[in-house]
Amino acid sequence: MGALTGRVAVVTGASRGIGEAIASRFAAEGAAVGVSARTVAEGDHQLPGSIEGTVRSITESGGTAIAVAADLAREEDRRSLVTTVEERLGPIDVLVNNAAVTFFEPVEDFDERHYRLMFEVQVRAPFELAQVVMPGMRTRRRGWVLNISSGAARHPQGPPYRQGLRGGTVYGMCKAALERFTTGLAAEAYDDGIAVNVLSPSGLVATPGVVHHGLDRIVPPEAVEPVECMTDAALALCTGDPATLTGRVAYAKPLLAELGG
Repeated sequence: MGALTGRVAVVTGASRGIGEAIASRFAAEGAAVGVSARTVAEGDHQLPGSIEGTVRSITESGGTAIAVAADLAREEDRRSLVTTVEERLGPIDVLVNNAAVTFFEPVEDFDERHYRLMFEVQVRAPFELAQVVMPGMRTRRRGWVLNISSGAARHPQGPPYRQGLRGGTVYGMCKAALERFTTGLAAEAYDDGIAVNVLSPSGLVATPGVVHHGLDRIVPPEAVEPVECMTDAALALCTGDPATLTGRVAYAKPLLAELGG
């Protein structure tokens, strides 16, 4: 019996990186997992990883998972993701909003299409997915929503400002909006037994996307942390008591230290 035995979870952006790791950890803890992303098969994206690969790894390890292709910039895909998972696995107990699309461009040159796409995937999609799953959670008086954020949501410290910060403003805006949405929804859902939290790495997880953007090259080695910190913290937030462990803007290592993990 794992910590999530008998529960159904959805993890977006689970073709690689943090999303893949959370989906695999939740399946190992007994959850039936709906694994979602745009990248269906290996080779469909320039970065390694796919939802078919994530599901294959889970099932070969004895877990239960299905792959559901979804472009979360599209409203119809957001709704069909929930419908498909509930039809094939059952009512959703846990929603992990991890999907992201990111462009690093300075404000004066930021492409409007990129701007709209980032907010659709990283702000609108978590908002709408929560809207769709919450009625069922409320009826059962049980549910966990976890939004994955980043230290980029914090305000830059200065002046003077550290060099190399140009290009991350819109990414930080998206994550800051996601965090405020999280705490507001936690307050609204508290009486219904639904926990809503946000989780960020304490440092930097060297995911394929992070390496692709070269972000691992601008931080000291001690700031890079293993993905297991995120998966352990995500599991704690998605199995904790909604009466006490909700409305948190949490960073992985401090959270685990607080909880004794």
